[in-house]
Amino acid sequence: MPRSSCLGQGEGRYETPPASELQRLLWIKPGTSSHIDEVRPGIYIGDMYAAKDKRMLKDLNITHVLNAAHGKFNINTGPSFYTDADITYHGVEAFDMPSFDMTPFFYSAATFIKTALSTPRGKVLVHCAMGLSRSSTLVLAYLMIHENMTLAEAIKAVAKNRHICPNTGFMEQLRQLDKQLHY
Repeated sequence: MPRSSCLGQGEGRYETPPASELQRLLWIKPGTSSHIDEVRPGIYIGDMYAAKDKRMLKDLNITHVLNAAHGKFNINTGPSFYTDADITYHGVEAFDMPSFDMTPFFYSAATFIKTALSTPRGKVLVHCAMGLSRSSTLVLAYLMIHENMTLAEAIKAVAKNRHICPNTGFMEQLRQLDKQLHY
């Protein structure tokens, strides 16, 4: 059965909304962002402070960490940082620039998140420096790939629990993924 636009425009076949309409969905959560927020059951988005607070991660029972800002010029934690916390680590060396191509990481990151959630009592922290752009982009891609959400549905689902703001380049890459998955 064809999908209609999640934003309520038109009827019939689903069409990826323009970036301008998607931007309006990003900041719907009241209040301010904290260092870490659960955006879906078992999926947390956070910043570099949350990623480095192993006591808090233990208190939240985080079993997996996906660092969307991996590398020595970003948030250089790596798997050895989490060894004593018994946390499985995956790093994506991404830069928060509209010209950076995040698409090569969509499926590997989505698989890592799915694997984390498939683990008994699995919980995953997806983080970058501020928890706004790179991390949210990878969580949105996961929701689109593995939970069959449209981009607009994924944005609404995440933004109701955390302020997110994929940069313009990442938003366009997510729009292209949306078109591939839903046309």
